Amino acid sequence: MPAPAPPRVSARFIGIYALAYASLWLALLTPAMITLALRVRELAAQNATGAISLVLFTGAVAALISNPLFGALSDSTHSSFGRRRPYLVGGASSGLAALALIGLAPSVALICVGWCLAQLAYNAVLAAMVAIVPDQVPSSQRGTVVGILGVCMPVGQIVGTFLVQLLSANLVLALLVPGALGLVGVLILAWVLPDAPMARPDTPPPQTRPGAELLSRRDFYWAWASRVSFVMGSIFLQAYQPMLLIDGMGFEASEGPRLIFRSTVVQAIMMVAWSLIAGRLSDRTGRRKPIAMTGSVLQGLGLWLIAMAPSYTLFLCGVALMGVGHGVYEGVNLALVTEVLPDREHHAAKDLGLLNVTNTLPQVIAPLVAPVILAASQGNFTLLFLVAGAVPMVGAALLTPLRSVR
Repeated sequence: MPAPAPPRVSARFIGIYALAYASLWLALLTPAMITLALRVRELAAQNATGAISLVLFTGAVAALISNPLFGALSDSTHSSFGRRRPYLVGGASSGLAALALIGLAPSVALICVGWCLAQLAYNAVLAAMVAIVPDQVPSSQRGTVVGILGVCMPVGQIVGTFLVQLLSANLVLALLVPGALGLVGVLILAWVLPDAPMARPDTPPPQTRPGAELLSRRDFYWAWASRVSFVMGSIFLQAYQPMLLIDGMGFEASEGPRLIFRSTVVQAIMMVAWSLIAGRLSDRTGRRKPIAMTGSVLQGLGLWLIAMAPSYTLFLCGVALMGVGHGVYEGVNLALVTEVLPDREHHAAKDLGLLNVTNTLPQVIAPLVAPVILAASQGNFTLLFLVAGAVPMVGAALLTPLRSVR
């Protein structure tokens, strides 16, 4: 007898989930993209590149530890508030406090401490939040839901850079306002979240599928490695865009927030449109892998165009192409990964916490690699972004061996 179809999630729940996800990225990415660099330049103008690399590296190490740790804790939590809710509320609240510390810090060392605490807190939120997909969303809706979630990161980036542009005269507010909005969005989700994993009648128990768990685990690691490569390309632009525009292209530091806001809008428009298209297409065709591979290649091409751009206009063209690739990839990637989870019923947050390491491990690697490339090439940002563009190409190739997902 065929298993009954899993319940579909409502448009209302998807909307609230997307709002919270966008709010999380608003709080986390705004400092990573611009306000951290501006705060560091205030305190260490003579060595801004080295100092921001140190801050990003130490924060990424903290994130690397926290995501799988809090994912495993979330899976094993049994409280009157549920499995996910304590980490959503506690993490968003602690993250706001950490951003306040960064805004008031009198030294780069204290900014490092604040950024580490922010990464710990917001990655606890992220570990619990992504587990909601396998917890609550049936397979037939995952591409569409993940496509909508793919819109959330660029929305968070646009709102964050717009706020920084408005509040650039007061960097404390430029840090606190995104953090406060992030807290509000997460609290709304925590209020409506059922926070009890639904049975997955569309997934046979592991014992009825000999060898399936081993195959899923193998495919999970291939998908994990691919995402590390994909995210690495994004991190190079995210972390070094202010330095590229100011030190590489010769713009004044005062123009940075305006220029970054423009590029963020261009990238976000492409990401929003193509994430929705890719997610919907993957649900209709049942094919996730070739769509993700295409997105990774397009992102690499965009970074190469950025590397060779002699003007801000061509720089924006590269950002646009990168946005198309990013949207296509993100529109299907989480849906792809949830289909190769070895045990989504009991260890979804732990395994997705390992997946979320792919968002943080590149933040450890990039600040180590970029200064070496820049030092060896005497500050050649073209070389830096040529290397950055090659990495997502490798990520596309790493998806080729996947067998348990189309």
